[in-house]
Amino acid sequence: MKKILVPILMSLAILLAISSCTMVRKGELRLLDMEILDSRRVRTNVQFWVRVNFEADGNPEIRKACFYWTGDGPYCVNVDAKNVEYGSFAYFDVPLDARYGSAILQCYVEYLRDEKIERSNAVASSINVGNPGTIR
Repeated sequence: MKKILVPILMSLAILLAISSCTMVRKGELRLLDMEILDSRRVRTNVQFWVRVNFEADGNPEIRKACFYWTGDGPYCVNVDAKNVEYGSFAYFDVPLDARYGSAILQCYVEYLRDEKIERSNAVASSINVGNPGTIR
């Protein structure tokens, strides 16, 4: 029994490792994560910049980045091509207006693939937006 169980468990471990490292498909764009570029500036009614890291096959044209604030949204902004960097560390930067309170900020993008608009996967990050009149 033990001789059979060990190879089965090893096979499952190998399959799990391979599936977690899958490559993007032809023309696909996949978001990896996002970060706030200057978290000290995140205040109500103050614009701040979000960097979204991604991987892609080729250089797909990113049209819009859409955000949800704890389910409220989407709030979509056009992605300027000059704010997109392709390569092994691909990312784009977009400005966003903050809403008050703690929230889960989610993002997905719409991009051009085979002359059709596709929607990417979504990534999320916790964010705490302060009131501009308070000192932390």
